[in-house]
Amino acid sequence: MIRIQESYLNTLSEWRRDFHRYPEPGWLEFRTTAKIADQLEEWGYSVYVGKDIVVGERMGLPGKEEMDIFFERAKKMGANDKWLAKMEGGYTGALAVLETGKPGPNVLFRVDIDALPILETTNESHVPQQLGFRSVNEGYMHACGHDSHATIGLGLAEQILQQRDKLKGTIKILFQPAEEGVRGAASLVASDLFDNIDYFFALHIGTGVEKGVFVAGTDGFLATSKYDVLFEGVASHAGAFPEQGKNALLASAQATLALHALPPHSDGSSRINVGTLHAGAGRNIIAPNAKMQLELRGETTEINAFYENQMRNILEGIAIMYDIQVHYEKVGGAISVPSDKKLAEKLANITKALNIPTVEYQYFNAGSEDATYLMEKVQSSGGVATYSIIGTDLAAGHHNECFDIREEDMLPAIEIWLNMLLHLSEEEK
Repeated sequence: MIRIQESYLNTLSEWRRDFHRYPEPGWLEFRTTAKIADQLEEWGYSVYVGKDIVVGERMGLPGKEEMDIFFERAKKMGANDKWLAKMEGGYTGALAVLETGKPGPNVLFRVDIDALPILETTNESHVPQQLGFRSVNEGYMHACGHDSHATIGLGLAEQILQQRDKLKGTIKILFQPAEEGVRGAASLVASDLFDNIDYFFALHIGTGVEKGVFVAGTDGFLATSKYDVLFEGVASHAGAFPEQGKNALLASAQATLALHALPPHSDGSSRINVGTLHAGAGRNIIAPNAKMQLELRGETTEINAFYENQMRNILEGIAIMYDIQVHYEKVGGAISVPSDKKLAEKLANITKALNIPTVEYQYFNAGSEDATYLMEKVQSSGGVATYSIIGTDLAAGHHNECFDIREEDMLPAIEIWLNMLLHLSEEEK
């Protein structure tokens, strides 16, 4: 088994702290992508960026003003013009490809790279604050560990080159944009760069798994759909002519109650949440508009689709009831796909040989993941896929302003994937 020297953690920490210091949310990872692409190209990988890999419709694209701010910021910070040209308009993310020149499997590793719209704490007990790598992009933060995921991807890319003579087939490492809000992967699956993958690996750090423990395969990510909804009514004087108004506030409130009153599904668990609701223009005005953000989740893709249909019926029915207009846009989505148990078993055997405490397969239904779109593509073409979790001690829960990981837990993740890759090449003998 290949072990990586502990001193390599210094390199990993340097990369991770840089990503943490300059967080960029989904579809705006201009600097992050350019930095990754520069490094990969310097190492000799074939590098595909932005429009090379994002070929499908993008969900949840930020507004132009916000996009321009992040694009210009990346430019001022020295992001390579060559990559920026491929990312203009919010086409972010990168793919590294290494052809070994020997017949063998087509292997894809996927990490995600985007941050969250969270104001990072300035509390002195927060390690990034103490050590000077707290976010400088106020209001944005790597609060889910994607800075460490990007680092693991880069570390894997560099370590692969150390073992290049032993490897076979084609190796790809995807640095996926816009995982938060489950927006990015669906726009990638149509790219032929992800065709005919034999083995697919993705992972997440933390998620409540005990430090030092590796979960080789998971099942139970909830299928989900995210929607933005706009209710358009008619304003009127609330005292003089209330009957002339068309009340978008009441319509949106009625829709909220109706959505939350949907019954559970007999085939499995479900979640419905109206997360934000903003309506009205003033106390003496019949509210002419309302904006709502909601999400649906289901234990299976079919259950989620059931609630998606019910949501449409509610919104359109209430629009008729209040004689208003309703517009809804899907801004994120993921499906439910299990890891392949045989591949999880292979991966678990690797981690056990590395003396890493291992859980071979775990049911995990604490959230949703759009890597499932890529897993489905791989599995539908005859390949196998697994989603893993590397445990760490968290300073606070995911998506919290005090979130932080233990950096040393990035190293075993790279060792596991590297040794798995070597094992797959050895199987080709």
